[in-house]
Amino acid sequence: MRKRASVESVAEAYLELLAARRVEYFFGNAGTDFAPIIEAYARREAQGQVLPRPITVPHEIPAVAMAHGYAMVTGRPQVVMVHVTVGTANALGGIINAARSRAPILMSAGRTPITEGGLPGARNRHIHWAQESFDQAATVREYVKWDYELRLGGQLETVVDRALAIARSAPAGPVYLTLPREVLSERMSEIEYFDPPRLAPASAQVADVATVEEAARILAGSRNPLAIVKSSGRDPAAVEPLVAVAEALGMPVFEQFSTHLCFPQTYPLYLGGDPAPHFAEADAIVVVEADAPWYPDLTSPRPEAPVIQIGEDPLYSRYPIRGFAVDVGLAGAPRLTLAALAAALRRAPMDERVIAERRARWEAEHRRLVEAWAAHAQAVRNDRPIDMTWLSRCVGDVIDERTIVINEYDLDMTQMRLAVPGSYFSQSPASGLGWGLGAALGAKLAAPEKTVICCVGDGAYIFGVPTAAHWVARAHNLPVLFVIFNNRAWNAVKRAVQSHAPEGWSVRTKSMPLSDLDPAPDYELICQACGGWGERVEDPAALPEALQRALRVVREEKRQALLNVICKKP
Repeated sequence: MRKRASVESVAEAYLELLAARRVEYFFGNAGTDFAPIIEAYARREAQGQVLPRPITVPHEIPAVAMAHGYAMVTGRPQVVMVHVTVGTANALGGIINAARSRAPILMSAGRTPITEGGLPGARNRHIHWAQESFDQAATVREYVKWDYELRLGGQLETVVDRALAIARSAPAGPVYLTLPREVLSERMSEIEYFDPPRLAPASAQVADVATVEEAARILAGSRNPLAIVKSSGRDPAAVEPLVAVAEALGMPVFEQFSTHLCFPQTYPLYLGGDPAPHFAEADAIVVVEADAPWYPDLTSPRPEAPVIQIGEDPLYSRYPIRGFAVDVGLAGAPRLTLAALAAALRRAPMDERVIAERRARWEAEHRRLVEAWAAHAQAVRNDRPIDMTWLSRCVGDVIDERTIVINEYDLDMTQMRLAVPGSYFSQSPASGLGWGLGAALGAKLAAPEKTVICCVGDGAYIFGVPTAAHWVARAHNLPVLFVIFNNRAWNAVKRAVQSHAPEGWSVRTKSMPLSDLDPAPDYELICQACGGWGERVEDPAALPEALQRALRVVREEKRQALLNVICKKP
């Protein structure tokens, strides 16, 4: 069906088309290239047209992270627009995160005006010469699925629909569109477009039947299979069929450095995050959407153990080097492939006595681990400064089925009891710092009925441009609870030094240059300055009540809140 809409410019036609494509939000960090967009927004607002809603974000890092957060909760791509080359440069870390997390985002940027005069939108500011590059998209090309520069208003529908379809097609990811000011300023009286669009994302695929049957035969004949999973919970519908596969085999599942909730932590075959102690006995390994399921320099499964890798791209073809075995590669949407594998296992001949014994053994190990994790939290509950395990336990105690947890680094997953698909998200495997604050705001925007708790280290908090993030929370009424695990250090840096040189000078002299964050700012005051509630917590006994106070502010007063929790320094 063709639709028509009255517009005055290509910029307005662009907004009209985005609205028609169900893009709800336009995250903007504006510059001189936004002039046609802002003019178009003013006209649309005067006419009562509110979509896509403009969200002002005063820095590119939280802007991209907000779109990322929204997309990871909903699966729907949103638009980010930044200022030409310099805005793109600031946004690059977020684009890398989105690429490695497979988050669909329409990443757009203005382009320095092409002409030096004679056309609407031509250069008229002093920056319009120095800000131009020979190939602006080259800055991001390695990390986006597609890039293009809009050349004519007449190609707008094709360009926008192609961008959105490619961003959503598996493996999903960001695309990049540059928008020259002269093109956005081009006069138009009407836009005509298809609704629904004629360019749809590619449908989900499933691995072929013969390869699924081969994987089922291997697993049915194994004595000690195990599964390692990291990000298949990106699709919440992939959780249930993974449970079905595990149940069919009595197979343990390890969520190693998981970026999503892939398997219920309360399920008796959940075995935490470290499969390495069990590699010696494992005779079949199932890897589900895990880019680095083990570290060959430290430990690996036995070479004779077949490795079955399941994922949209089991070879991780966008990684320059990755040598993990793929004896059987099941490419396709994990929810479909896992369901097909579960069905094949139900048909396969298996010794039920062996499966029952295996299940009983792993369920006993699950109970032992749960008890040990709880005992560890109790053992450190009175430590001062506060132990991160105790802080994590206290956070775990306030989480309910209507809570979304955003974690950038320090939340101890052994203290969680998460079971709801789509309730947990952690940083990208690329780990570009500063993602957590914006992602939490985007998640809250996507699910306003949910409580969003954002757990971040103090280093990640600084990277997240907190003044900009807290301003957005206030300006757009996004009450999120931010919990800072404040150890006054970049602990990841310290751990890297310790593993690199365990008996080296840094360890022996206890000197770690370039890793300390002392003296620490009063982070709670940043939130307070932006209209939120903030509290510094140093007493471990005060943590539970402090969390409850903060949650009341978020849920009842509808204001953002922040706990600056002083933790042990590594």
